Amino acid sequence: MRAGDLLLAALAVACLFTGLIRRYALRSNLIDVPNQRSSHTLPTARGGGMAIVAVFLAGIGVLFAFGKLTQVQSWALLGAGAWVALVGFLDDHRHIPAGWRLLAHFAGAGWGLFWLDGFPPLHLFGQIVDLGWAGHIFGLFYLVWLLNLYNFMDGIDGIAGIEAITACLGGVLLFRLSGDQSLWLEPALLAAASAGFLLWNFPPAKIFMGDAGSGFLGIMLGLISIQSAGLNPNLFWSWLCLLGVFIVDATWTLWRRFRLGERLHEAHRSHAYQFAARRFGSHKAVTLGVGAINLFWLLPLAVSISLGLLNGILGVALAYLPLLLTAIKFNAGGAENR
Repeated sequence: MRAGDLLLAALAVACLFTGLIRRYALRSNLIDVPNQRSSHTLPTARGGGMAIVAVFLAGIGVLFAFGKLTQVQSWALLGAGAWVALVGFLDDHRHIPAGWRLLAHFAGAGWGLFWLDGFPPLHLFGQIVDLGWAGHIFGLFYLVWLLNLYNFMDGIDGIAGIEAITACLGGVLLFRLSGDQSLWLEPALLAAASAGFLLWNFPPAKIFMGDAGSGFLGIMLGLISIQSAGLNPNLFWSWLCLLGVFIVDATWTLWRRFRLGERLHEAHRSHAYQFAARRFGSHKAVTLGVGAINLFWLLPLAVSISLGLLNGILGVALAYLPLLLTAIKFNAGGAENR
């Protein structure tokens, strides 16, 4: 099996499957109808992210069957991914209370960490430090937050797909520079599956991802970043750089909404990217802008960290500072009528 053939097949099948899901959604009235909290104006089919889920998990099975991934690597992704996607699918079709949903997310994160033997040592202040149980607890919250923030950030056409593709392509480069022979196939496969979906979701979107797809992408990216730290402790900081746009916007928005006394689990349109889309009157401009930031600002910093040219904590701080200033400029977390 050649890697290129698998990736091309993943892209093609994801594209085809997304189209079939759209046809089913339109016939079954699985439609996202705009309301006052929406960033779109036309009723649109939803649930297309299941194509990413199905293609990626099937691809992981193929890689395991051909000896490209170990049992540990495969089961971490397969179990956590299938569980989180199932929870998201049920929530898309019949609402699950926030508390039960969060508990399910911790269960999925715990499964992934169990198979990866917990959170790996990190490069801190010039030394490799094993955080022990504190690291495992941090890993749980890190995965659950990444899962949920990806759902929060999937609010305009194409942005979640562009984030996944650019972050994963950056991850492929990081793995290859570190001498990896197989793990790079995980982000490459996720990028290919996401690209197949993006062909239908690029502005103007013909179908939306849904919670099943966005949560799945969040926890998969989180688990891949933890796997990368097991290969090279610097790579965890590199992945934090690659995912910086989503992490900073979602975290700052949540913090501001918390301080304003807003209900954190309620839908809203107060992320920086949503304010930007309304200001510029274009989903496409903001989505492409996120892709450009990822490739031309965050990726070079991530590579510098992976090569040991830049301290990890310093590199993340340098990466996040302009992102935070941008979030503040666009009033992330503030009143939506401003």
